[in-house]
Amino acid sequence: MRINEIQPKFASMQKYLIVICGPTGIGKTKISIEVAQHFKCEIISADSRQVFKEMTIGTAVPAIYERKKVPHHFIQSHSIHDYYNASKFEQEVITFLKTYFDKNEIILMVGGSGLYINAVCDGIDDLPEIDMNIREKWQNLFKKKGVEFLQRRLKKIDPEYFNKVDTANPKRLLKAIEIFEMTGKPYSSFLRKEKIPRAFRVLKIGINTNRSTLYNRINERVDQMMNAGLQDEAMSLFSYKNSTPLKTVGYKELFEYFEGKISLDDAIDQIKNHSRSYARRQLTWFRRDKAIIWFEPNDIQGIKKLIEESIC
Repeated sequence: MRINEIQPKFASMQKYLIVICGPTGIGKTKISIEVAQHFKCEIISADSRQVFKEMTIGTAVPAIYERKKVPHHFIQSHSIHDYYNASKFEQEVITFLKTYFDKNEIILMVGGSGLYINAVCDGIDDLPEIDMNIREKWQNLFKKKGVEFLQRRLKKIDPEYFNKVDTANPKRLLKAIEIFEMTGKPYSSFLRKEKIPRAFRVLKIGINTNRSTLYNRINERVDQMMNAGLQDEAMSLFSYKNSTPLKTVGYKELFEYFEGKISLDDAIDQIKNHSRSYARRQLTWFRRDKAIIWFEPNDIQGIKKLIEESIC
């Protein structure tokens, strides 16, 4: 079915949010741009780090020439100095979609941040405001005892969320621990159990391949990032190393190199290792969602066919 055969049918169809998700390094950007061009639609980034304008190479932000091919939204739209989370992302995306869908019938949402994707597709519960005494207490404990202490605590009080969360991200660990101390309930219990009705339909497409190929892709991408200037980018952000968004793979390892704690080769090896671990956690999250239909990264024609059959 050609695109000019698809477009006339949209007028009588519902609005569609097409989600393209999968682990880091799998090639979601390339796939999404080709799919968006085919369906003449735009792209929302569902990446919790690409949203920050100071971070480019280390977050694999689509290149300028790629963004010229297809308009992208929620890429480098906020500062690392801004407080941002999945709830804010949900609110901003839903507001954006109300306007977008006035003139368009389909949009892609692409990324690997499962919590951000779920927030838009299903909604996320409002969370209680944290008492500042509790926040200060756990911030101090984190400074004294490190991220491993937070990991052990969260695993004990909320194993369900522990198995989903990026355990290298202290902000997310602290949030879940603080919620538990405030309410006596695990953070996972606040994640919405019932979906919020949306004014659009959702089609979820997952991209994955065998583990060895994925790991090779990740290793190669890290090398490409280093060649593209990741070390210089990280140095330009070194003075902000305590900012929560920068406590992420690709930056934190280079910060340790700048501090003389590890060698540059060790930092690069750690970036690759931590990226592979992150990919495993992403897949664990996405595989729980039985609505996701999985494809190999080279099966773009199969992806287009599924979308055509779903929206027509």
